Amino acid sequence: MSFDAWVRRIFDHPVRYPLGDPIEAVEPEPPAAESVRYLTRLFTEPIAILTPYSNAQIAQGIWQFSHTYTTSYLQNLLDARVDWNDRRECIRSIATFFEQIFSRRCSGEMFHLGRGAASPLNAPCFLWWDMFPTWGEPEDESRAAVDAELLEVITRGLSLDSLACQESALHGLGHWQDSYPAYVQRAIDEFLARSTDIPAELREYADDAREGYVE
Repeated sequence: MSFDAWVRRIFDHPVRYPLGDPIEAVEPEPPAAESVRYLTRLFTEPIAILTPYSNAQIAQGIWQFSHTYTTSYLQNLLDARVDWNDRRECIRSIATFFEQIFSRRCSGEMFHLGRGAASPLNAPCFLWWDMFPTWGEPEDESRAAVDAELLEVITRGLSLDSLACQESALHGLGHWQDSYPAYVQRAIDEFLARSTDIPAELREYADDAREGYVE
């Protein structure tokens, strides 16, 4: 299918609740290489592409392609049969998606506190790295480049002026702590050292993530 048709298939639906329930696919997914290119374009140009859609529709669409037990979209980023340069470009473009969508459309609540959020995008932002199909494979040398790129993208979220994105990055790093403890501890220590004005709840969450204590 064309890129525009794919976007409509993912996002152009009436909102159904709960948002986390994926819409049943009526067509097969694009081939792995094509789906990676489609995700890259979406992540690179999200403002222009997603302007017609509400926050709830965008959140619903994110759930649609991020459910790794029903779709292969994110799993394709780990598929060595897909050209590495294309996969690397897609991984790096996730940072743009966070900056242009999540940092601008999420509300200021911290999701891990369980108090809800004004924007439906806070949930997929917080759970993005939770749903991602890897938390690092340091024992697999063939995955070293993938892991390095993903860690860099996760860590970049700490530099965004958005509590939701910082919280998401800490959540992701917390999951990766078991695989790359030295990297995670250093990244979080640097974040805390330069972030003297963050809320106490986020600082406490950072301390927990530093030791891998996230759910």
